[in-house]
Amino acid sequence: MKPHLLLLLLAAVTFSSCDSRSGPNDDPRPLAVATTTMVADLVSEIGGDDIRLVGLMGPGIDPHSYIPRIGDTKLLDEADVVFYNGLHLEGRFQTTLESMEKRGKKTVAVTRSIPAGRLLAPEEGFEGAYDPHVWGDPLLWAETVPSVIQALSELIPARADEFATRGKAYASEIRKIHEWAAETMAIIPDENRVLVTSHDAFFYFGRAYQFEVRGLQGVSTASEAGIEDRTQLVKYLKDLKVPTVFPESTVSDKGLAAVASEAGVKLSEAELFSDALGTPGDTFQHHGVGYDRGTYLGMHAHNVTTVTTGLQP
Repeated sequence: MKPHLLLLLLAAVTFSSCDSRSGPNDDPRPLAVATTTMVADLVSEIGGDDIRLVGLMGPGIDPHSYIPRIGDTKLLDEADVVFYNGLHLEGRFQTTLESMEKRGKKTVAVTRSIPAGRLLAPEEGFEGAYDPHVWGDPLLWAETVPSVIQALSELIPARADEFATRGKAYASEIRKIHEWAAETMAIIPDENRVLVTSHDAFFYFGRAYQFEVRGLQGVSTASEAGIEDRTQLVKYLKDLKVPTVFPESTVSDKGLAAVASEAGVKLSEAELFSDALGTPGDTFQHHGVGYDRGTYLGMHAHNVTTVTTGLQP
C-alpha cells in the first residue's frame, strides 16, 4: 500500500509555502513555530492554511546541537503556539522552551501523546531520559497527531473539526507507509537485518522492522566516538559480515567511512535521514510512485528503499 503521489506533492507545497520567515506582517492567521523539520511537517499537515507556520530548523540541521539564531527569539515571542519534539531531542534548547511555557507561552511537545510504555530508553547514558527518535517507527509518529490537533483546536476552536479531520487522514497515511515499509523490506534475510549508522537514531526503526541496530556515536550527536568504540564496531562488522553501513544526513560521515574501510564493508552512497527531513521538492521514484524527501512520508520511504538496497541479497 503506497501513499498517493499527489498527496505527497501537495504536502511539500503546503510546507514550503508556510515555512517562511518573511511572511506578511498583516497576515491575520495565528503564528505557529515548529522546531524540527519533522515537527513542522506534522503541524503543516494538520494546520493547513488555517495557520501561518514557521520552522526554525531546515534540512540537514542537527537538532541535538541547535543554537537559536538572533531572529528565533523574536519569532518565539511572536508565536501563538510553539511545537517541538521533546524527549530532549532539541538538547539545551528544550530548557528554553520549558522556561517559556512557565512564563505563559503556549508550547507543545508533540511526543507528549505517546504512551510512556512505548518509548525506548537510550542504550547508554542519559539516565532517566527516553530515546527521542520516535519518528523511526511510523506507528509511534502517528501517536503525535492528537497533541497537535488538541493544541490547534484550543488556538482556533472554530476549526477544531477540520483539524480533527486532517489529523485522522494524515495518521492513516502514516500507518499506510508503515505497512508499505514492512512489505518492502521483507526481502531482506534475517542474517542481513543489521543496521549500522552514524549515531544511535534508528532503534525505533529497528524495533518496528526487526533490525539489530548499532551506531558509531550515541543517541546524541554531541557525543564523540572513541577509539574503543570504533574498534568494537569494526569487529562487530567483520563478525556479522554486514554488507553495508549507512551515513546520515545530519552527521559527518568521516568516522563511519573510516570504520567501513577498516572493516572492509560498503559505505552506502545514499544517506539516511535521521534527525531532519530532506529538501522540500526533492523527489525520487520507487516502482513508479513519487516520494518527496522533504516530507515525513517521503523521508521514511527514502530510508526504507536505501536500507533495502544496501542489505538485500
